Amino acid sequence: MSLTYKTRRRLALFLLLFWMPLYVVAAVTIMGMLDRLPILIELVVYVLLGVLWAVPFKPVFMGVGKADPDQDTQEVPEQSDAK
Repeated sequence: MSLTYKTRRRLALFLLLFWMPLYVVAAVTIMGMLDRLPILIELVVYVLLGVLWAVPFKPVFMGVGKADPDQDTQEVPEQSDAK
């Protein structure tokens, strides 16, 4: 299933505004329930949690910041200032 550019942009916005904050709260809550880990292990766990949330959504974020490839690429003729 291929998503259109517009759908991917909307899904990316949803993921960043709603999914990511929920994921952060869940990760911090679960880490808070555990006994304190050694600082280096805890750092590695937080770094992994910070990166792993985006791995399943990589196809959604690919190319979202670029121009819409689905849009017509016809150039608009420039208007001349000749009077």
